[in-house]
Amino acid sequence: MEVSVLEIEDPDCFWVTMKGCAPYIVDEIEYKNLNAEMNQFYDKSYEDVDEVKPQVIEEGQICVVFSEELKCWCRAIIKSIMYCRDDYQIECFLVDYAKYIFVGTKDIRIAAEAFLQIPYRAKKCRLYRTRPVTLRVDFCENTAKIVPTKRWDSAAIQYFKNLLKVTTQMKANLCAVEDNTFDIFLYATKGDEKVCVNDDLVAKNFAHLENDDQENQTSLYAESLPAEPVNPAFPFRPVLCQDKTPTNPETGLAVSSSFLEETYQRSSTDLNKNTASELAQKNFLGPNFTESYCWPPVARGCDVVAISYQGNDPSLYIPPVLTFLHSESYCRALPSRNGPLALILCPGRKKAQLVFELLGTYGRCSRKLHPMLIILGQNKEAASSVKIQGCEVIVTTPYSFLRLFEHHNLFCRLCHLVLDEVEVLLSEATEQVFTILDYYNKSIFAEEWEYSPHQIIAVGTHWNKHIARLMKEFMSDPYVVITAVEEASIYGNVQQVVQPCTNSERTAVLLKILDFTPSNLQKVLIFTDSVNEAEMVHQALQSNSIFSLRIHKESEFNFTYILEQWTKKYSSGPHVVLVLTDDCMEPLGITDATCVVHFSFPSPSIFAQRLHSLSGNFCNVIKDSSVDQEYTKARSVILLTEDSACHAPGILHYLQHAEAEIPPELHAITAKVLEAEEEKKLSRPLCAYLKTFGICKNRTVCPDRHQINFEIDVPRNIPDEITQTSGCVTILPLHIVNATNYFGRIVDKQKDQYTTLAEEINEYFKKPGSKISVENVEKLALYGLCEQTLFHRVQVVEISPKEEENGFFNVKVKYIDEGRTSQVQNYQLLHLPARFQCLPPQAVEFVVCRLKPIDNEIEWNPKVTHYIDYKIKGKLHEAKIVLTLGNTAWVDPMVRVTRLPGLNMSVTEYSVRSVILSTGLGTDNPEHITQLQKLCRHMQVLENSKNLEHSSIKENTAGPEDASNPQNMSMQGNSTENCNSSEITPGNHPCDDVAQTKEAEDSTLHQHKCFNPEIKWFQNEETVTVKVKIASVADCKCDFSEKKVVFSAYSGDKHYLADMELHQDILAEKSTCVIKETEVIIVLVKENKEMWCKLLKNKNLHVSFDFEHWEDFEDKSPFPVGNKKWHCTDAVTEELVDSSEDSGTESDD
Repeated sequence: MEVSVLEIEDPDCFWVTMKGCAPYIVDEIEYKNLNAEMNQFYDKSYEDVDEVKPQVIEEGQICVVFSEELKCWCRAIIKSIMYCRDDYQIECFLVDYAKYIFVGTKDIRIAAEAFLQIPYRAKKCRLYRTRPVTLRVDFCENTAKIVPTKRWDSAAIQYFKNLLKVTTQMKANLCAVEDNTFDIFLYATKGDEKVCVNDDLVAKNFAHLENDDQENQTSLYAESLPAEPVNPAFPFRPVLCQDKTPTNPETGLAVSSSFLEETYQRSSTDLNKNTASELAQKNFLGPNFTESYCWPPVARGCDVVAISYQGNDPSLYIPPVLTFLHSESYCRALPSRNGPLALILCPGRKKAQLVFELLGTYGRCSRKLHPMLIILGQNKEAASSVKIQGCEVIVTTPYSFLRLFEHHNLFCRLCHLVLDEVEVLLSEATEQVFTILDYYNKSIFAEEWEYSPHQIIAVGTHWNKHIARLMKEFMSDPYVVITAVEEASIYGNVQQVVQPCTNSERTAVLLKILDFTPSNLQKVLIFTDSVNEAEMVHQALQSNSIFSLRIHKESEFNFTYILEQWTKKYSSGPHVVLVLTDDCMEPLGITDATCVVHFSFPSPSIFAQRLHSLSGNFCNVIKDSSVDQEYTKARSVILLTEDSACHAPGILHYLQHAEAEIPPELHAITAKVLEAEEEKKLSRPLCAYLKTFGICKNRTVCPDRHQINFEIDVPRNIPDEITQTSGCVTILPLHIVNATNYFGRIVDKQKDQYTTLAEEINEYFKKPGSKISVENVEKLALYGLCEQTLFHRVQVVEISPKEEENGFFNVKVKYIDEGRTSQVQNYQLLHLPARFQCLPPQAVEFVVCRLKPIDNEIEWNPKVTHYIDYKIKGKLHEAKIVLTLGNTAWVDPMVRVTRLPGLNMSVTEYSVRSVILSTGLGTDNPEHITQLQKLCRHMQVLENSKNLEHSSIKENTAGPEDASNPQNMSMQGNSTENCNSSEITPGNHPCDDVAQTKEAEDSTLHQHKCFNPEIKWFQNEETVTVKVKIASVADCKCDFSEKKVVFSAYSGDKHYLADMELHQDILAEKSTCVIKETEVIIVLVKENKEMWCKLLKNKNLHVSFDFEHWEDFEDKSPFPVGNKKWHCTDAVTEELVDSSEDSGTESDD
């Protein structure tokens, strides 16, 4: 018979139309008539269209659908159903045209019996007994041979397609029909040549002819698969709260959950070939436990929520998402517009970078998706200049995406939305994430989205309360996969109860817990951590007439007997109580307990295993949230005693995460444990995050110190003359750690000792015979090191093991005058004469205050760090030191000042703070120094309360009541770590005289119940503006006199008082006081129009100059700030330095 090819997949699967005379062959005219009749029938206007719409839609169902491409109604078989918003994307195979199309439920009709009388026009065929082969290489025998396989090689498929494409006529000889597939010998005519396609593939070594004795032959590919599907069973089975069954499309489409039993086999075979190949090259051993459950629903386009210990691993979603993006049926369903197909939201820049790199790795051999990593600052110009044309996958953060969205339409084609580390996203960027979800939700109702897939994937390590809203409002019938049992218990609505008691009271408290009131059967497990404890509890229950079972490794009952008693059907009256030790959990495998009592306080890992015993009674927090489950909810009761300290922090963290009611006793125990842990870190360096930003978000896991150690934090490398002035210094940044953290030197412009020393060292080593290599390298010793043409002083920090071959080894050294470290060879170290070692190390760590990265990032973007490195490295800057601890100085502000030669003038080029803010990657951090001040003040109070004296700190003169009050700033130590509410004054050096602050202390000590407000001031020639930082002011009073201002007010239950004796006279009758939301503004009118060098007659630690208005004070500034401002500075600078010595704290906070 003559045939015409409609569609080709491979030689085992292609469709043809047949011409000739046979029972299964119908003339083309009949198909045309059928088509006309169907169009007339289904185009007819019905009063109720539901009469011809199917009630149930399932895979394999025969129906009639409307094809937009063919513009007609066609017979079809439903091949797959993908989940979309408010509708379903249904893939259909047109049986008369051999085409795959996507339709919605509104375009599906019941196939009338009259239209199913003639056979399908498209006949599925395969070449008779023609099977694929492959080349098998045996490296052991060093041989290669062609052997059978089950998959056709891509070259064979391409050859087969090309051969049929150039054919002018094709005929087929039917040999057999099996499963609606025609086995044929195919003959192709090209020009005058006629060939048998079956034989031609065999001749070209693309195939072999299968004999009868080869019908059961096993292919190479099959040999690599397990004989049976691997069941990913595990002692702690994942919690899947939705039972999927075929349902009416109007109420929600689902699939049977039995597919989970086959996920290990399916998840690997369902991946895109190129993605699977790339995974194999990376020695990927197969999907892990969580991936085996996540990959199939993700690859099918379902909405998925996955919570797992590996929830921060992008491989949970990247391989199946790439597989879905590369499927041909998916590509056919996409709108023909530009824009990304997938959006991956990450909690931070570093995670986004990792995901982007993995996308590049896994997608290297696949269709080019052109992924883009987009991290944007607050500059709108950067967002508007981003080009996303051709990009199909965007990796970014919620903040960056919303900035980009202001300038680009990003939802016109977006199908997949991935929330990576969803618990972090919903905790730190809740508003931004739900804003994006709202935009996504609105966009999918557009007409061109009707048949496009819509998918939201949320993966993380912890459950978050906002995930419930995500599932309810934005997901369509999501798959919930939770492999972390403790997180599943939160989702499962397990009630967590903490019962404080003493060790001796535990048994009595247990008996109260077991005083059952519900009428429903209660099955209780009481967990103990020892055999003796289990026996004691069991005897106590028996003595109180409570029937109980017990099991432990020394008990006479076996597990079978215990399980029989446990699973025995009881009436609603009795209750089953089992006392057991932790090592019996796994052998028993109990999952239907209704209550678990932790008689012994568990570790977090044991706690999770115990909760698994309740998994059979986990509720669906989404579906059952409106149902009263007072008696059906599973309960977990923890007995908290004085011996529970060891694991208290971990359990407290979980209970906070679960939003359970937590007794104050648990908080108190945890606080003591964390305090003891911090005490162990006292010899560690001060936490870098604490220094740079004023806070460490991961304090419990951070290895560094988070409190002041006065023995370590005594100021070092800060010249005495600097600490005795207002703290204005000239600094030279030499090593840039990040945007606000540098190492460098404090330069003495009059006589810089290091400059002289450096010149002498270089002159010494340039002399012949002076470069003497060190034979025995010692740790912490000082040596010389030549770098290019300059010589440096270095200290050995770490010595690597010696290499035996040449005797050379690596040494880690620190440049003690610059602060940087590097690796050098031992032979490069030079003997350094003692006279060059006398000068102390000159490197000082500088931190620019009141700045932090945008978007809750904990590290600076490398872009701004590189820009600051380029901008300030090796250049002199003027700065004011506001705090010193150890070898670290906090500066605010820090500016670059250029003095003009030959003129008594200078120009301010830039402020480092302004430069960072101008990049759009940094933002204000007003709590930076305040947090450090609280830390210093807290430690000072502790020292005073213990009556300890330190060599670097004079005893505090403030009373303990005032000193312990966080609002009272009268406490005055004499070290540079002393703090007050507005700033840290570098002048408070151990050698300084504190007499000048005694009067201020006395004035605050007598104010027993009064608090001192934070005050900032600035001026012009006519007035002085004073800002009193108090929110929600009530009962405010401000009394003006010629030389004095007395301010008092209440905020909540606190009384604030400021008694200010002014430096010069004012016009009291013209001065005013205005109350605002967060502050009170006092305007003082000067009696004489002139600039004041300070506000108060005597130093007050709570008053500081407002540098936000320092342009108004520029003529009195110790160094100019602003762009291109010209100043005559010599006399004025000296005047301000003198005034700073008097006023002390009048600096920016």
